[in-house]
Amino acid sequence: MIKKVASFAKINLFLYVTGKRKDGYHNLHSLMTQIDLRDDLYIEFAQKELSISCDHPDVPEDESNLAYKAAVLFYQSLKTKVCEEKKGLSIEIIKRIPPGGGLGGGSSNAASVLMALNTYYKTPFSKSELMTLGLKLGADVPFFIFGYPAIARGVGEMLEKVAGLKFYHLVLCDPGVAASTAEVYKNIDFRLTANQKDNIKTGLNVTLRGQEFDVRDQMHNDLEESACRLYPEIKETKEEMAVLLQRKVYMTGSGSSLFALFSARENAEKGFELLLKKWARSKRKVFLSSFI
Repeated sequence: MIKKVASFAKINLFLYVTGKRKDGYHNLHSLMTQIDLRDDLYIEFAQKELSISCDHPDVPEDESNLAYKAAVLFYQSLKTKVCEEKKGLSIEIIKRIPPGGGLGGGSSNAASVLMALNTYYKTPFSKSELMTLGLKLGADVPFFIFGYPAIARGVGEMLEKVAGLKFYHLVLCDPGVAASTAEVYKNIDFRLTANQKDNIKTGLNVTLRGQEFDVRDQMHNDLEESACRLYPEIKETKEEMAVLLQRKVYMTGSGSSLFALFSARENAEKGFELLLKKWARSKRKVFLSSFI
């Protein structure tokens, strides 16, 4: 039995780093939503062994792959819960989400594998239990299992649904460099992020009232300055995008992907075509997407 699973990307509409933890990680306050840019996973159940393949050269095809780790973790947890014998699984990833772009592709793949296995085994784990499993793999994995636009706090595991998020289309760009999450966090200048702390309560109060929420006035990313300092390509691409599209451009997650929002699909398509034409011979990749 082969099951095709859509594995969507995410963007951070705002991201504040609220402090460093004793365990070395950072506490966040972020608004995230999934977008329709996606990888496709082809999962074949009841195989003799666990295997993974991907059509992208920068994605590992061994036990270090998050989707592979998700399958191992699920089977380990399943065995302790219902005494089920471990079975093999074949996972093929058709990769469209740029790796190392702050779009959560690896975490989304892992979440998709957990949810597919949970369905196949007739839901041995509740959604909450599956999210707890996902957190062992990465801070963004619970969000993809959660399945709604959400305010994320802690390292990203404390999620609160956001109702009424206004729909947008977006033009997304991979500047051709993969940002190291660890390095970006390591180089945060907390003197700069401290100036943004007053905006956090405003953002939280507005987004959780329940009426339609237009995110444009709240958009910010504490990690952008660090990423642009470490990777000049991100800053250069952002500035050029802003000029070409005639609107503000934002970075998602720890980088390196950049995006601009559009209310009208027609305008987003025009911006997408413009960037495609301008950057046809560059290493930059451009995508047309939307909130889901």
